[in-house]
Amino acid sequence: MPTASHPPTAPDGPTGQLATWIAGFTLDQAPPAIQERAKYLLLDGFGCALVGAQLPWTRLAVETITAFEPKGDTPIIGWGATASTTVAAILNAACIRAIELDSGGIATYVHGSSGVIPPVLSLAHRNPKITGAQVLEAAIVGYETGPRASLGLHGGVAVTSRSWHPDPVFGNISCAAVSAKMLGLNAAQVEDALGHGCTQSFGLMGTQFGANSQRILSGWSGRNGLYAAFLAQAGYTGIKQVFELPYGGWLAAFGGGGKTPDPTQISSELGKRWEVKNEGIKPYSCSGALDAGIDALFDVNAKRPLKADEIKSIEFEFSSANLDHVWWTLKRPLAMTNAQMNIAYTAAVAVLDGEVLVAQFAPDRLNADDVWDLIPRITAKRNAEFDKDPDPGHAVQSRVTVRFTDGKELDAYRPAPKAITTPTSNDGIVTKFRDVTDGVIDTDRRAHIEQVVLGLDKEPNLEGLFDLLAPPVKSPFAET
Repeated sequence: MPTASHPPTAPDGPTGQLATWIAGFTLDQAPPAIQERAKYLLLDGFGCALVGAQLPWTRLAVETITAFEPKGDTPIIGWGATASTTVAAILNAACIRAIELDSGGIATYVHGSSGVIPPVLSLAHRNPKITGAQVLEAAIVGYETGPRASLGLHGGVAVTSRSWHPDPVFGNISCAAVSAKMLGLNAAQVEDALGHGCTQSFGLMGTQFGANSQRILSGWSGRNGLYAAFLAQAGYTGIKQVFELPYGGWLAAFGGGGKTPDPTQISSELGKRWEVKNEGIKPYSCSGALDAGIDALFDVNAKRPLKADEIKSIEFEFSSANLDHVWWTLKRPLAMTNAQMNIAYTAAVAVLDGEVLVAQFAPDRLNADDVWDLIPRITAKRNAEFDKDPDPGHAVQSRVTVRFTDGKELDAYRPAPKAITTPTSNDGIVTKFRDVTDGVIDTDRRAHIEQVVLGLDKEPNLEGLFDLLAPPVKSPFAET
């Protein structure tokens, strides 16, 4: 146990308890179902990385950063190219987040896999003696840590409502925890790593208005988490008791917005309550803040098939905080990030195409006439009752009312996305992995990735997985 002789500064405090748990956690402490779910979450993340690797904005990031950064030998997913340990973490995260398909907690707004996979791959390549079981162990630590930090602020809406972007606010913490676990740091060092990670939290929600930087925010977290752990390992100290520190602590700094932070969430029921179970699998290639609204729209469609020429208007209702995140007037021509964050565009393609996946955000679809004919009929407004709901699981609750040209109207309400209320099964994750990588990689390569990832705890190292992830992939957009 790497904890007893090197304790954190306040072992009974939230930071100290979390640091001690991270340092002492072993894979066998997680129930078999949690271990299994974590492997499927990783599979989902790798699928997102493969489909995102050769999109235009990912290519731009890879080509730009590798042109001026030092060379290295850590693989970049889907490229057949390599970079340094930290640069590969940046770019692999950018691949995962490229198309808004990666998993996340709706209450927490934490994108788990983009905070787990990049540092795991970089450190496993740096030390080929690391086993698949150790990787899975670190992954579970990451899937647990970021959400707990978010819940300490009563969920991700606490930061998005104040214009912070959740990816690098929470992601630095996840990545620092993952990196600390992969390096085998003791509890005192983990406390330092968390301190370094927390002080690097940053990011503005303005990226949702068309900025390519929306895609790479998790990459900065991957890099920062690695530096946090490397510095802690070397004895370069970080902020002590970073979560409970009353002035200059992480919860104190990000805890505005009307609710007092709850530091007990950081360490509550560690090893008993598993956040891994709350990681939602994205069914749509758009912001998770839109999922409940799209689900509600499809609920209406089940009552009466939606046809654009029969629709007079579609009106969504959201909480005040979520409304700012998903609704503003769109202008043509449209950037992909705008489309993926906005309810008007996503609802339009949901009606017209019957799905909101990768194809709905291809360049020719973004500015198609049928989509722009429907967009002006779609609006959103604040529901004051939603603002009063204290349940963080209802942060993105949505109601939709569809009014038809024949004078009839139908509505539907979702307190939370279907992906959360009815979690995607492990088999469903495999189906998604196969669907999103169809045409991007061949079926043999896909089958081998499934086999290795779902048997990760039996792998002696990650060499076989690197061989499968590293070669170039095709773009899901034919014209790119």
